[in-house]
Amino acid sequence: MDEEALMRGRVYGADHDDPDPGPQPGHVYRELCAGPLDGLLLDVTGWSTEELADGAALLTEIGRHGPGGRAHYEPRAQDPLRWDWVGDTP
Repeated sequence: MDEEALMRGRVYGADHDDPDPGPQPGHVYRELCAGPLDGLLLDVTGWSTEELADGAALLTEIGRHGPGGRAHYEPRAQDPLRWDWVGDTP
């Protein structure tokens, strides 16, 4: 991956082998802040207003509970394009 691609960020769920794991044209993203998925982008294309307000519980192997655990993220009040980590669950 070249430096420009690295600066664009990596999308949550993209394969590690993907030659272009960054954002794709026509998609909508939220930046994940803090926690185990810090710095990743979450593709929220097609999500309803209610779903966006609820945030997400995302599967991750690198959270507090290991494989099968989830990292919870919620929209930041002053900047809903950034979602803050609020904890992990099994």
